[in-house]
Amino acid sequence: MKRFSFLLLFSSFCLIATAQSSLTGKVNPIIGTNGMGHTFPGACVPYGFVQLSPDTDTIPHNVEGKYQPRAYEYCAGYQHKDSTIVGFSHTHFSGTGHSDLGDILVMPVTGSLKLNPGTATDPESGYRSRFSHDTEISRPGYYEVLLADYGIKAQLTATQRVGVHKYTFPSGSPDQRIILDMIHGIYNYDGKVLWTNIRVENDTLITGYRITNGWARTNYTYFAMSFSKPVIRYGCEEKAKVNYRGGYGKFNMKENFPDIGGRKIVAYFDFDPAASRTLEIKVALSGVSTDGALKNLKQEAAGKTFDQVAASADAGWNRALSVIEAQGTDDQLAMLYTSLYHTMINPCVYTDVDGRYRGIDSNIHQADDFVNYTVFSVWDTYRALHPLFNIINRQVNTDIARSMLKHCEQSVHKALPVWSHMANENWCMIGYHSVSVLADAIAKGLPVDKEKALKAMVSSSTIPYYDGTKEYMQLGYVPLDRNGSAASLTLEYAYDDWAIYATALAKGDKQVAETYKQRARNYQNMFKPELGYACPRYSDGRWKNNLNLLSTHGEGFIEGNALNYSFYVPQDVNGMINLMGGDQVFIAKLDSLFTMELPEEFFAETEDVTKEGLLGGYVHGNEPSHHIPFLYAWTEQPWKTQYWQREIMNRMYRNNIDGLCGNDDCGQMSAWYILSAMGFYPVCPGTDQYVLGAPYLPYMKVNLENGNTFVIEAPKVSDKNRYVKSVVWNGKPYTKGYITQADIMNGGTLKFEMASRPNKNRLFKGEDQPYSLTE
Repeated sequence: MKRFSFLLLFSSFCLIATAQSSLTGKVNPIIGTNGMGHTFPGACVPYGFVQLSPDTDTIPHNVEGKYQPRAYEYCAGYQHKDSTIVGFSHTHFSGTGHSDLGDILVMPVTGSLKLNPGTATDPESGYRSRFSHDTEISRPGYYEVLLADYGIKAQLTATQRVGVHKYTFPSGSPDQRIILDMIHGIYNYDGKVLWTNIRVENDTLITGYRITNGWARTNYTYFAMSFSKPVIRYGCEEKAKVNYRGGYGKFNMKENFPDIGGRKIVAYFDFDPAASRTLEIKVALSGVSTDGALKNLKQEAAGKTFDQVAASADAGWNRALSVIEAQGTDDQLAMLYTSLYHTMINPCVYTDVDGRYRGIDSNIHQADDFVNYTVFSVWDTYRALHPLFNIINRQVNTDIARSMLKHCEQSVHKALPVWSHMANENWCMIGYHSVSVLADAIAKGLPVDKEKALKAMVSSSTIPYYDGTKEYMQLGYVPLDRNGSAASLTLEYAYDDWAIYATALAKGDKQVAETYKQRARNYQNMFKPELGYACPRYSDGRWKNNLNLLSTHGEGFIEGNALNYSFYVPQDVNGMINLMGGDQVFIAKLDSLFTMELPEEFFAETEDVTKEGLLGGYVHGNEPSHHIPFLYAWTEQPWKTQYWQREIMNRMYRNNIDGLCGNDDCGQMSAWYILSAMGFYPVCPGTDQYVLGAPYLPYMKVNLENGNTFVIEAPKVSDKNRYVKSVVWNGKPYTKGYITQADIMNGGTLKFEMASRPNKNRLFKGEDQPYSLTE
């Protein structure tokens, strides 16, 4: 058993000479991807806009409109199973099930000029290179690899807005070149790049931008790129057919022309090998302008060497991750800090150093009193990531809440973010869950303007043309003949409406509170009495016949089935228990969910969920089920939460390169792990409560922003001793089934006495029971 603050773990675990951990002998899991390749192994700082990472292939999202299934593997651009690297791009998502970005790809090369990436089976046909994982070093803020085909050592690090490259070319190499591929992208396809521009400002500085049309409908990425030594020759190729060049037709843009523009531009820049073997490149990004990128470059990286930037990134991660100190086995600590690292990648900063940012209206705005953030995968992250931030990163979550309110102000729909990135709403997934993020922030004491928040919430929930909202307001449910995800929509809208109700109460607006309290009960309209589970219905009130509880396709539920989604009533667990048949029937249904055998036919064709993400019929590999293990707290058998919670942590989170059982989804899966390791979970964000289960580790200490410390102790906890015998809070017996935000922020010690058998007398009644709309 070892005890570490992250500072100690970082130095002994991450500062390694190969991709092997000095503690465990396994591939370094701090940066490791899951089997779907949806996390990236590159360099960034906490919440950094620049996320500089290798991309290992270029599978297009579609070819002539036909979806290419293998594109799903490359949501983050990197697959550990691959043996070639195409280049190093500067923007990525972490753990999403859909993707975009991969902007501004740089690749160092030698030899004959090649301006296409080639293929994995024929790398010599292009500029890509083979590599070996034996030469990879990947730790927070730093990445290194040897590009085997060129003998070039590549090193990457970053600031918040600047990616810094260091390339060491082989001794005696007759040439040194970088490829700047402005076509490359993740989830790319023919036509995604609308326009690119490169300006050669002088022999050590270039600027430019590209505009893409992808998941973000119109994404502007500006850059400023400086070189540590002069360019001696440069050129480009326009790979698109150009029917009209206007007056620019008089120039030869292919060689040494300083104003390069086109739709499919791949450029190259040559350097004098006699000057030095190394080349350092600094690439600053901006969503505003090339001038903004230059300001970012000057403020964050000017005058700094690669090693200085890398040391600063290293120190930044140490500070950020030292928010938690813990005791446990090597594997347990590796998973804990891997998870914590994953929670600090997205959302990311989307503001220049001068406070300017591109808004959802495509205009440039000034953020004077907050930092603007982007990448809001809210359907995933409202559940655990933002509640976790309300404990460990309150200032970040305050700025996120303010960013969401500005998004709503700038939106032509007057809507809070649904799934947005880089000044674009991409409308992915369902619900209006930003209302949950705001409600939770308000309930947990963040300085969010209640009046503005409530106005934005009401506006977001009354858009008649958004996903069956008109019918939902008329009928109290979304009908299946209006939307194929009708049952999921109704259940999630009802929770969101409860979040609006809670905020209206906090503001003192009784009229809005009463309206949304009634809407929060709309989940009742989805429970078919004779079935005892949620079931979609049609506009005329008829229930869907022959509902298959296990199927995820064509049954009225999205990314889930009726069996799992029926437990999604976080705002009114007691009401849900009543609809399902009472306490004993409800317990039996929960037990069956965890212990049944789910036939492979019900998940074999689902991209997001694999067998590794299943525990019986419970789906941990996707988010709608994440609160379910904690629902036993409302029943006569709360100890079963303690059993299944540890089973999930042992089975679904492993210290391997593919140790996650599903998409991390911008930190949601990882946030679940961290909160569960502490021994609790926010079943209903928007209350001030975290529902108690059992801690996973014998000791955790959270160093809070207000200077207090919150300690969780469970000295005897183990796989055998997984049951809670009793709880003591600051030396006094604690009988509640939850702990509040105020308790945590005031600091203290929550001590669990653990045992090998459940304490069946430890039940939660009356005020000790966690919140439910129905008492």
